[in-house]
Amino acid sequence: MVGRIIEGPDCVAEGAAWLAAREPRFAHALDLTGPLPLRRRAGGFADLMGAIVSQQVSVASANAIWGRLGAAGLTEAPAVAAATPEALRACGLSRQKTRYAQALAQAGIDFDALRSLPDEDVVAVLVAVPGIGRWTAEIYAMFSLGRADVFAPADLALQESARLLFALDQRPTERALRAMAADWSPWRAVAARLLWAYYHVAKDREGIR
Repeated sequence: MVGRIIEGPDCVAEGAAWLAAREPRFAHALDLTGPLPLRRRAGGFADLMGAIVSQQVSVASANAIWGRLGAAGLTEAPAVAAATPEALRACGLSRQKTRYAQALAQAGIDFDALRSLPDEDVVAVLVAVPGIGRWTAEIYAMFSLGRADVFAPADLALQESARLLFALDQRPTERALRAMAADWSPWRAVAARLLWAYYHVAKDREGIR
């Protein structure tokens, strides 16, 4: 069953108000961040390839690589599938990410069909493609499908933001942060937006593209 979909700013504001009422530290963070960004994307191959580009690099580096791929016309499946590995690597992709991008381009994912699948089924379809782990699948579900109750606890910026906001001795592990986030259902994707926004305030840099 597909749950709540974040369609516009009003949905984000509703989720933020619910979280602030439930958790005083979220209310404090929201006072600092102001209204949260919608972060909705159109969905499709380019969004998922963008998430692969963002794996384990800074936001600035990911933006630079994506800009070079766009300038080279290498952001859609047919072009990526037909490109030489050298052309992709010249844009800044590692050997590994080059393999991942071309595997995705050849995977034949029905992106429209993903919209009608439950969250866990979306993740299962995506992680079957080489190079797409749970983090990438969850980011796609949040931003490209608008799923309101998906979270990405493997994200380092979310872990660091949670450490700061909740005054933890160390960054929570993926498992520990996933357990923490259970209390933020059914608005875990808005909690992620709030933690990323708080990370930006606390660190003066972006935590997500």
